[in-house]
Amino acid sequence: MAQPDSIPVRTFEVAALRADGSRSIATFKAPALPLFEAAFSAFARGVVLAGPGGGIAIEDLQPGDWLNTTAGDPAQVVWIGSSSFVPSDTGRRMPLIRVMADSFGQNRPSSFITVGPGARLLQTPAHLRGTTGGGPVLTPAAAFVDNVNVIEVTPPTPIRLFHICLTRHAAVDVGGIAAETFHPGLSATRQVTHAQRDLFLSMFPHIAHVTDFGPLAHPRAPEQDVVA
Repeated sequence: MAQPDSIPVRTFEVAALRADGSRSIATFKAPALPLFEAAFSAFARGVVLAGPGGGIAIEDLQPGDWLNTTAGDPAQVVWIGSSSFVPSDTGRRMPLIRVMADSFGQNRPSSFITVGPGARLLQTPAHLRGTTGGGPVLTPAAAFVDNVNVIEVTPPTPIRLFHICLTRHAAVDVGGIAAETFHPGLSATRQVTHAQRDLFLSMFPHIAHVTDFGPLAHPRAPEQDVVA
């Protein structure tokens, strides 16, 4: 698929776990397309994730660490992506989402958390209740913005955002609410050129093909039903 020549380029950093247990660090320059940006923009610096040994800030997380999942068993971190974003950039505004304490019930979350545009929460928005078979669905955090409990924030200075992959797709505990680990979706790479697809997959040393991300751990809210 042809893409315009004016697409800006962003620097993305990747830390990954090799098959032999060692860690690799790499830097990539790639077009600032939704496919790429979604893989690096879920959690803001300072977000604390729950592991078997206690909480760990996203910026302190390392490949090989373990995190608790909603499946009941912990899973190992195999990939961490990060990049610097300016939420209030003129012409490219991409606000962060701040979820205030108790927004989804007592201690859900236990204190405010800040996530990026790539974050999905395991929570069903009110307008979809009754259509999801009774179970929660992975929904973009922006769908919950009500300007009271969940608000947009646009800091004028660069913000480091992160995303993670575990050995399997999962929802992890973030301050008392569940948020998904990265999965592009099986059709995501159809929206880019072959060269962009190959560059994207090269950012994930544990992935050879998009199907290697495996099945989704939870269903996602239909895109057409979510107003982000």
